[in-house]
Amino acid sequence: MAEHPTLHSIPGGREDRSPAPQPREPLWREVLGQRLRELRRDQDETLAETAGRAGVSPQYLSEVERGRKEPSSEMIAALAGALGTTLADLTEQVAEDLRRQSILIHMSAPTTPPTRLTIITGPDKPQHRPTGPVLMAA
Repeated sequence: MAEHPTLHSIPGGREDRSPAPQPREPLWREVLGQRLRELRRDQDETLAETAGRAGVSPQYLSEVERGRKEPSSEMIAALAGALGTTLADLTEQVAEDLRRQSILIHMSAPTTPPTRLTIITGPDKPQHRPTGPVLMAA
Protein backbone atom coordinates (compact mmCIF):
# COMPACT_ATOMS: atom_id res chain seq x y z
CA MET A 1 0.00 0.00 0.00
CA ALA A 2 1.41 3.39 -0.96
CA GLU A 3 1.95 5.99 1.71
CA HIS A 4 0.08 9.26 1.32
CA PRO A 5 2.23 12.39 1.38
CA THR A 6 2.13 14.41 4.57
CA LEU A 7 2.27 18.20 4.45
CA HIS A 8 4.19 20.14 7.07
CA SER A 9 4.37 23.88 7.43
CA ILE A 10 7.67 25.64 6.98
CA PRO A 11 8.72 27.92 9.88
CA GLY A 12 8.01 31.51 8.93
CA GLY A 13 5.41 30.47 6.35
CA ARG A 14 1.75 31.39 6.33
CA GLU A 15 -0.75 29.60 8.46
CA ASP A 16 -3.22 27.43 6.60
CA ARG A 17 -6.19 29.83 6.53
CA SER A 18 -8.16 31.80 4.05
CA PRO A 19 -6.53 35.06 3.09
CA ALA A 20 -8.08 38.19 4.55
CA PRO A 21 -10.29 39.97 2.05
CA GLN A 22 -8.42 42.70 0.25
CA PRO A 23 -9.91 46.20 0.42
CA ARG A 24 -11.35 47.21 -2.91
CA GLU A 25 -11.23 50.56 -4.58
CA PRO A 26 -14.51 52.42 -4.21
CA LEU A 27 -16.79 52.84 -7.19
CA TRP A 28 -17.35 56.27 -8.77
CA ARG A 29 -21.00 56.25 -7.70
CA GLU A 30 -20.03 55.56 -4.08
CA VAL A 31 -17.55 58.42 -3.89
CA LEU A 32 -19.95 60.72 -5.77
CA GLY A 33 -22.66 59.92 -3.24
CA GLN A 34 -20.35 60.58 -0.31
CA ARG A 35 -19.37 63.95 -1.80
CA LEU A 36 -22.99 64.94 -2.49
CA ARG A 37 -24.01 64.04 1.06
CA GLU A 38 -21.07 66.01 2.45
CA LEU A 39 -22.01 69.08 0.39
CA ARG A 40 -25.65 68.83 1.44
CA ARG A 41 -24.82 68.44 5.13
CA ASP A 42 -22.31 71.32 4.99
CA GLN A 43 -25.27 73.49 3.97
CA ASP A 44 -27.47 72.07 6.76
CA GLU A 45 -30.04 70.88 4.23
CA THR A 46 -32.43 67.97 4.39
CA LEU A 47 -32.77 65.40 1.63
CA ALA A 48 -36.16 66.90 0.78
CA GLU A 49 -34.78 70.43 0.36
CA THR A 50 -31.94 69.46 -1.95
CA ALA A 51 -34.02 66.92 -3.85
CA GLY A 52 -36.78 69.49 -4.40
CA ARG A 53 -34.39 71.98 -6.00
CA ALA A 54 -32.79 69.24 -8.14
CA GLY A 55 -36.16 67.90 -9.30
CA VAL A 56 -35.78 64.40 -7.84
CA SER A 57 -37.43 62.53 -5.00
CA PRO A 58 -35.76 62.46 -1.58
CA GLN A 59 -35.70 58.65 -1.83
CA TYR A 60 -33.76 58.82 -5.11
CA LEU A 61 -31.29 61.34 -3.67
CA SER A 62 -30.81 59.10 -0.63
CA GLU A 63 -29.98 56.14 -2.87
CA VAL A 64 -27.52 58.26 -4.87
CA GLU A 65 -25.84 59.44 -1.67
CA ARG A 66 -25.51 55.84 -0.46
CA GLY A 67 -23.91 54.79 -3.76
CA ARG A 68 -26.86 52.57 -4.72
CA LYS A 69 -27.87 54.42 -7.89
CA GLU A 70 -25.77 55.39 -10.89
CA PRO A 71 -27.17 58.82 -11.81
CA SER A 72 -27.01 60.17 -15.36
CA SER A 73 -24.78 63.13 -16.16
CA GLU A 74 -27.90 65.31 -16.40
CA MET A 75 -28.94 64.23 -12.90
CA ILE A 76 -25.45 64.86 -11.51
CA ALA A 77 -25.50 68.35 -13.04
CA ALA A 78 -28.93 69.03 -11.49
CA LEU A 79 -27.72 67.85 -8.07
CA ALA A 80 -24.54 69.93 -8.36
CA GLY A 81 -26.61 73.02 -9.24
CA ALA A 82 -28.97 72.39 -6.33
CA LEU A 83 -25.94 72.31 -4.04
CA GLY A 84 -24.46 75.52 -5.45
CA THR A 85 -21.55 74.00 -7.32
CA THR A 86 -20.76 73.19 -10.94
CA LEU A 87 -20.55 69.82 -12.62
CA ALA A 88 -16.85 70.48 -13.33
CA ASP A 89 -16.06 71.33 -9.69
CA LEU A 90 -18.02 68.35 -8.38
CA THR A 91 -16.26 66.03 -10.85
CA GLU A 92 -12.84 67.35 -9.78
CA GLN A 93 -13.71 66.85 -6.10
CA VAL A 94 -14.90 63.29 -6.68
CA ALA A 95 -11.81 62.47 -8.77
CA GLU A 96 -9.54 63.79 -5.98
CA ASP A 97 -11.47 61.77 -3.38
CA LEU A 98 -11.05 58.65 -5.55
CA ARG A 99 -7.30 59.26 -5.88
CA ARG A 100 -6.92 59.78 -2.13
CA GLN A 101 -8.91 56.65 -1.25
CA SER A 102 -7.03 54.58 -3.82
CA ILE A 103 -3.67 55.64 -2.40
CA LEU A 104 -4.80 54.80 1.14
CA ILE A 105 -6.02 51.37 0.05
CA HIS A 106 -2.79 50.55 -1.76
CA MET A 107 -0.68 51.79 1.16
CA SER A 108 -2.63 49.69 3.66
CA ALA A 109 -2.69 46.51 1.56
CA PRO A 110 -0.74 43.80 3.38
CA THR A 111 2.22 42.30 1.65
CA THR A 112 2.67 38.60 2.05
CA PRO A 113 6.07 36.97 1.73
CA PRO A 114 6.33 34.06 -0.68
CA THR A 115 5.76 30.69 0.91
CA ARG A 116 6.99 27.22 0.13
CA LEU A 117 5.54 23.80 0.83
CA THR A 118 7.58 20.77 1.67
CA ILE A 119 6.04 17.43 0.81
CA ILE A 120 7.18 14.49 2.87
CA THR A 121 6.76 11.38 0.73
CA GLY A 122 8.42 8.87 2.90
CA PRO A 123 10.42 8.74 6.07
CA ASP A 124 11.72 12.32 6.19
CA LYS A 125 12.40 12.68 2.46
CA PRO A 126 11.59 16.31 1.63
CA GLN A 127 10.92 17.24 -1.97
CA HIS A 128 10.93 20.98 -2.55
CA ARG A 129 8.57 22.18 -5.23
CA PRO A 130 9.67 25.34 -7.01
CA THR A 131 7.51 28.42 -6.59
CA GLY A 132 7.34 31.90 -8.11
CA PRO A 133 9.94 32.68 -10.80
CA VAL A 134 11.59 29.27 -10.36
CA LEU A 135 8.31 27.53 -11.19
CA MET A 136 7.82 29.73 -14.23
CA ALA A 137 11.33 28.92 -15.50
CA ALA A 138 10.90 25.19 -14.96
